[in-house]
Amino acid sequence: MSKLSTYLRERTGAGRPPALMIDGGASFAYVFGSVLVFLLALETLTGLALAAFYAPTSTDAWASVAYIEDQSAWGWLVRGVHHHGGGAIVVVAGLHLVQTAVAGAYKKPRELVWWLGLLLLVLALAWAVSGYVLRWDQAGYWANRVELGITAGTPVVGDAVRDLALGGNDYGNLTLTRFYALHVVVLPLLVGGLTYLHVKMARRHGTTPMRGAATAAPRWPDQSLRDTVAMALTLAILLGYVASTGGIGLAAPADPSAAYDARPLWYFRWLFELRELAGSAEKIVALAAPAVLGGFLVALPLVDRSSARQTGSRLPWLGALAGMLALIGGLTAASFAHDNSDPELAKRVAKASERADRARMLARTNGVPSTGALDVFATTPMYKARAIYAQKCKGCHEEPKERKGPLIGPGHGSRSWLKAFLADPSGDAFWGRTKLSKDKDAAMKAVEIKSPELDDLVELLYAETGASDVDRTRLDRGIKIFESACSDCHSRDEGVPGTSAPDLAGLHSRDFYTSFIGNPKKSIHMGSDKSEMPRFDKELTIVERDAIAQYLVWLRTATKADLEALGPL
Repeated sequence: MSKLSTYLRERTGAGRPPALMIDGGASFAYVFGSVLVFLLALETLTGLALAAFYAPTSTDAWASVAYIEDQSAWGWLVRGVHHHGGGAIVVVAGLHLVQTAVAGAYKKPRELVWWLGLLLLVLALAWAVSGYVLRWDQAGYWANRVELGITAGTPVVGDAVRDLALGGNDYGNLTLTRFYALHVVVLPLLVGGLTYLHVKMARRHGTTPMRGAATAAPRWPDQSLRDTVAMALTLAILLGYVASTGGIGLAAPADPSAAYDARPLWYFRWLFELRELAGSAEKIVALAAPAVLGGFLVALPLVDRSSARQTGSRLPWLGALAGMLALIGGLTAASFAHDNSDPELAKRVAKASERADRARMLARTNGVPSTGALDVFATTPMYKARAIYAQKCKGCHEEPKERKGPLIGPGHGSRSWLKAFLADPSGDAFWGRTKLSKDKDAAMKAVEIKSPELDDLVELLYAETGASDVDRTRLDRGIKIFESACSDCHSRDEGVPGTSAPDLAGLHSRDFYTSFIGNPKKSIHMGSDKSEMPRFDKELTIVERDAIAQYLVWLRTATKADLEALGPL
């Protein structure tokens, strides 16, 4: 116990007053510790500002971040500084580690200071990981799934850690709230407490001079002034970077059913690239590589036990450290280079970006439903109808290769559409891909009426849709033309089938479409012997059929630009 007490007293510097002088003189090489403390304070302030708006639930998390990003005053800037401030901590901590190693400040009696610094670096990385998932967007969600998948492969404790993080069978509210608690309570307390101990022990031991200790300078004001300049420069660079990039963005809401090209934060890209190169051994590599790197750094004070601090006498150890850092840098650059040279990935990223932009636009204009951020896409006009139509109808009526029935799109049921149909009912856009076009007896013949009489007949059919812009004069003439040219086959009496063709009462109106979709084989429609279209009255409710009917009526006056404006589903 006496030896342990002596060891701890010597390593912690217990009983020593803080060093007020800088051995070797003040230097910008010693600013990294102070800059790290400044960045931690900045993360605390910006984190508190974000927490005032953030809602840690799976239904509201994305919406609250989108509000911060797009609607809260300066929210994008605060969020950008908070996010990139975490990256700055990693950069400055890395520089601090290199400066400490070069100076030999890990040697006796500073081993505990070195190890505590390594622990703080690990906690800083964990802090970043725990915050990334809080966005609850595609990027954070899928990156976290990958990270937890790797964690689950850790021997003995992997499954337990994963289960603790998930809080259930799969991702949900408990997952988010646990990461939130870890990010805003547990890790800040740990980092804050350990930073205090780290700084206190470092001040007791004093600086390890980068050059001879023949000269010394007071910490105040010589070193303090340099620290302040470094802090101001760091803040300026951080603000400039965030302003020039426009913040950090936000992907589309997390969607477990939608594939996403997950990428980790930039300081983990080296490990991501190493996993890709490892192939089937990716999990082993993902666990072994950090263990090797961490093991080397932890063991450095134990294997380099000489009292010499000159860099020339420690070249093997410094060379090993430099090699590891060069490997990490090379793998990081390779990871980004591979992504940049992948055209298919670029297409997927562009598509994901479009979906993200659309989600944010809808959140700004329509708000986010209380049912969850994914339902923000359902706030577009006729979303439900379009979704059902895409699932049940699009394959036969729009897809070029699979289409089996008449082409449906903007202008369907309009005057020009009706005129084109009458001119060539068996054309490819109409009945050309159905058995009706092959049955000469059952197929409708092209109407042998020329304009202006043809335009009058079109006006009659157009009036059946319920449109309000009907030309009454042409309609009256069209009725007479219908009676003489079409009434032998068709009826205009509601619910009364024609002798050999569909009833045209209410043609292309909302009620007509609802009835037709329900059962096109009815005698008032196509009849069982002519219709190849399946009936949907058992598969779709009357409300769903009516929604599709409303969408089809809207298409009559819609243009291609109108349809594109609705956006993808």
